Amino acid sequence: EEQNAFLEHWETRWAAPRIHGSTRRQVEAMYQEERPHLKALPISGVQYFKEVQRTVCDDTCIRIDHSSYAARPARIGSRVLVRLFEHYLEIREIRSQALIRTHARVDRPGTVVLPDEERLFNPSRETRTLLRQAQEIGAATHQLCQTLFAREGRVGQRKLWGIVGLARRYPSRLVEQACQRALTEGIHSYKRIKALTEQLTAQALEQLNTPAQTEPVLTQHHRLIRDGQDYADLFTLGAQQSASLPLFNED
Repeated sequence: EEQNAFLEHWETRWAAPRIHGSTRRQVEAMYQEERPHLKALPISGVQYFKEVQRTVCDDTCIRIDHSSYAARPARIGSRVLVRLFEHYLEIREIRSQALIRTHARVDRPGTVVLPDEERLFNPSRETRTLLRQAQEIGAATHQLCQTLFAREGRVGQRKLWGIVGLARRYPSRLVEQACQRALTEGIHSYKRIKALTEQLTAQALEQLNTPAQTEPVLTQHHRLIRDGQDYADLFTLGAQQSASLPLFNED
């Protein structure tokens, strides 16, 4: 209150009656002349943004910080201009910079900002390529990818890319086992499927590092094996008989 009162006094006593520059006119008089042409100040201040270009993907979305944002009516494969503000983003045409869509920015990576009515469920060439690669890994992998596509549409192809990409880092049979478990347990998260694959790989490596089993202990007692003393007596008898035999000279 004191500051506002001081400012009001200063403006009335000193600023308003001040003679301005070479025009030799009072500031207050010039302000009253221009006042009808002045507009209200904007509610918010100047907002800074960063501009990037993106390509509209097969699922009609663009990718920003590992998240997807709907870009319709921009065509699939076209380039768009994206203005990134602190809390929201704008999708614009590159040439005219006409506004296409506005979205609130999300913090969680992997979030899909796409209305259900805009999801595409018809398979594209990219979809068929992914399903073919999944079939090469195994039947369970192929079935899981089909289930994910039927559940999420083209926007779910990001998960499909991740699943088929696991076969480049882990044995295909382990990826197949992980997908089989995912089908059995109703898992639809790529992160959990990846975790299952890593778990199976760790178990397989642990089995390889386990030392081989020691040689089996020889059987000492059996009905077909005589007592050791019997063999000793036999050898003693043989030695005695050999000693009683006459020696023959070559002469």
